[in-house]
Amino acid sequence: MKIWVDDIRPMPSGYDIHCQSVNDTISVIEYIEMKQKERIDLLDIDHDAGDFREDGGDYIKILDWLEKKNISIPIRIHSGNIVGRQNMERIIKHNGWTLIS
Repeated sequence: MKIWVDDIRPMPSGYDIHCQSVNDTISVIEYIEMKQKERIDLLDIDHDAGDFREDGGDYIKILDWLEKKNISIPIRIHSGNIVGRQNMERIIKHNGWTLIS
């Protein structure tokens, strides 16, 4: 299962779910991991949530939630926001999660 998280870019082929807000993404992860007991192979994530920011903040908040819940999912960052990317990478490395380039 591959999740694409972005407010503007369309989901590329090969992905299963497109989420546009933090709260939507958290709900999807909870459903897949906790209810369906399926593994998420990749969380491909942007940083800036644009108009969807009001539904949970920028996408770095997803990483904060994963950290709080002690959930490890391989992550790819596709953000053009250099500072946002660095902040996200710092959280990923701090937790020993897999960062896919």
